[in-house]
Amino acid sequence: MPYLHDKLREITNLKSGVTRLTLSDFRNYKSLRLDTEIRPIIITGENGSGKTNILEALSFLTPGRGLRSARLADIKRITDKENNEPKSVWWSVAAEIFKNNEEYLIGTAVQSVSRENDVDELHNFERRIVKIDGQKITQQSELGKYISAIWLTPQMDRLFLGGTQPRRSFLDRLVYAFDLEHAKRTATFEHLYRQWLQLLKNGCNDDRWLHSIETEMASTGVAIAAARREQIARLNTFIENEPDDIFPDVRLELSGTIEKMLDTQPALKVEDFYAESLAKQRRNVVYSDYADGVNRTDFKVYFKKKNMPADLCSTGEQKSLLISIILAQTKCQILYKNFAPILLLDEVTTHLDNAKRDALLYKIKDLHLQAWITSTEEQNFQVLRNTAQFIRLDNY
Repeated sequence: MPYLHDKLREITNLKSGVTRLTLSDFRNYKSLRLDTEIRPIIITGENGSGKTNILEALSFLTPGRGLRSARLADIKRITDKENNEPKSVWWSVAAEIFKNNEEYLIGTAVQSVSRENDVDELHNFERRIVKIDGQKITQQSELGKYISAIWLTPQMDRLFLGGTQPRRSFLDRLVYAFDLEHAKRTATFEHLYRQWLQLLKNGCNDDRWLHSIETEMASTGVAIAAARREQIARLNTFIENEPDDIFPDVRLELSGTIEKMLDTQPALKVEDFYAESLAKQRRNVVYSDYADGVNRTDFKVYFKKKNMPADLCSTGEQKSLLISIILAQTKCQILYKNFAPILLLDEVTTHLDNAKRDALLYKIKDLHLQAWITSTEEQNFQVLRNTAQFIRLDNY
């Protein structure tokens, strides 16, 4: 891809990012407004000052449950009972954003709503509302048309060591940037799976009803698997053609029954197999809550030079492998989608030696994009001293 660097220079003139962020009753913030520029933003402050909360708020400008995958009810600010402060029943995030020099307003809020059930009991639930330029939207996937974000948090340092679900979620977020319908598909599949499981646990033996759900699960699941395979292939090809000069080259793989079948068989045949497989698992899933399929797929990463699985690499190597993936995804998105994501990097310099830390900061600087970076140590960012916008939370 010899034109990559020309394309990266071209995107410099097409600014994308957040220029104003406003929070209300979000985590530790009663209210906060930040006016920012399309360049690296370094947020410093003591532990517990709310640095990560700002990144989480930004992540809610994109589809999904944010970088912590938190329950909506847990995000609203804890009020001061001693001073008789009224309890908050909602929180909101609003932002002015640029996408390729076009300005948009995005707002998202969560309200607590009371509703009676069938036996006249009141129950509270949280409802998320999203608006773009004042117009309410029904599908969160629409947000992907206006803003895209990639994040790295300290919890992800153990991404390669735990269960498959966090790795699968990480992969799906990479897919969202290239396939806006992927978020809708994964949400649909999760809803169908819960419905199917509940019916089985309730003793439903209506074969026609179960077969209808299994057929829809199979169709949706194969589409999910195909999108994941396409993104893995895209990133592997990009990394092969544009290896990084500092961070290790990676090889990405999918380990899942449905994904492997798509290597050799047409999608319709795989859908039929999937539906039949779900039917055969009805009895077992009631006792184990486990059914093989795209909800069990694993995302595997290898240190290419050593041909070593990421879970066997050192802590520092694992962090470098994650950064390699994020850099490749960022450049790939600029190249193919023609607009840059924002990077949300929480304590990203942890486990990086000085050389790799500075190398990463130079790469962010050269990409001319907006990266929100948190740290307790401002002196770690001398490389960006004349480039970045520095925000000290003690001043807010």
